[in-house]
Amino acid sequence: MKLNFNLLKIVHVNNAFPGIGTAASVLQLNKALRKIGVDSVLLSHELSSNDDGIVPLESSKLFTAKLKAFQLLEKTMVLPHKKKSVQSGEFTKASFGVDISDHPEFQDADIIHLHEIHDGFLSLKGLQKLLEKGKPVVWTLYDMWPFTGGCHFAGTCLEFLEKCAFCPYLLKPGKNDIAARQFIFKKRLYSKVNIFPVAGSRWLRSLSSESSLFRNKHIDVIPQPVDVEYFKIMDKKSSREVLGLPQDKKLLLFCASGISDLKKGARYLIEALNILIDSFPVFKENVELVVTGKIPPGVKNNIPLRIRKINRNAGDDTDVLTFNAADAFVLPSVQEIMPSIITDAMSCGTPVIAFRTGSMPDVIMHKQSGFLAEIKNSLSLATGIYETLFLSDLEEMGKVAREIILKEFAEDVVAKKYLDVYENILNSR
Repeated sequence: MKLNFNLLKIVHVNNAFPGIGTAASVLQLNKALRKIGVDSVLLSHELSSNDDGIVPLESSKLFTAKLKAFQLLEKTMVLPHKKKSVQSGEFTKASFGVDISDHPEFQDADIIHLHEIHDGFLSLKGLQKLLEKGKPVVWTLYDMWPFTGGCHFAGTCLEFLEKCAFCPYLLKPGKNDIAARQFIFKKRLYSKVNIFPVAGSRWLRSLSSESSLFRNKHIDVIPQPVDVEYFKIMDKKSSREVLGLPQDKKLLLFCASGISDLKKGARYLIEALNILIDSFPVFKENVELVVTGKIPPGVKNNIPLRIRKINRNAGDDTDVLTFNAADAFVLPSVQEIMPSIITDAMSCGTPVIAFRTGSMPDVIMHKQSGFLAEIKNSLSLATGIYETLFLSDLEEMGKVAREIILKEFAEDVVAKKYLDVYENILNSR
């Protein structure tokens, strides 16, 4: 039976304050659903909003202060339990959070759509209260946390397949460690409610379907939406003029945000650049690295190319200009889900060079819209950089990249895929 989606009420729940990354993607999805007639609302941390479809969780400064305090408590309380080498945010205990289960928007909701909920926003007990409302729940997966005992990326650990324990992130791993206890709590909770997971990539669906928490659930694959009207192909020369970038150089774009995390692979990029300079001395004279995000001195000092720093500013066109100014974007991460910066860059016609890992093969067509290097192989990454910048038709690669985004990632395409999920869930009831 075909539902009248004009009568469909969807309530989105996300932990982030409005901004970039996941928060921007959720906002984009909410707007796209409303464009096609769905009554879709996003519960926001904002105290007030003039934007249709954004509803404040609570219009008080005290509530905002409480959320920030819980974020801090969440990070602080896990410190005694994790190894010093584990970065902040790699393991979440989910002990603190607010109770939003009685928010009036849930009363007439047909479906509750969860996104990222941890980091002091919803505790596991807060999640339990929300799920016990009995509403069908769609849960978009942005990392592994929903189906592990607490880590966001399991790496080589396979404990999450059956029951998390002996967690490599913890200082004192054991049979009944924090990860084991959280995993058991999640398993009991998930067994009692209707959760419909949606993975942002085939790779993430594969991992989530192997976990005993989601093994028996149908998991759809739907990517994060891209605003293709904003992130579009523009004139490269003009973009460089606005940003003050040279016209006579090959510009390789690199995002340094969170680069101190070993998973981001800074060492492989540095090794690859050194390989290219040693093999082709003219490389250093003809290529410059355009960097967004904060770059630590320890990383900056080891980069053998001239660096052009670009500051990303919310609310202006810096991002789209930077993508258009660059000849290619390099992502040396060894473990990634699907960062929006990749799809945004491709929407602007910028080829992407990345390792063949995680979700990258889902979006990058090797040697057609970018280059997929062999994982943790600096020589392969160097080959990809050189071939893309000097041996490829960059304009044609950019067109292919743009076509991929228009076909699979455009906001209207993604919204309709979610609408199909919502309809299937409600019809099955």
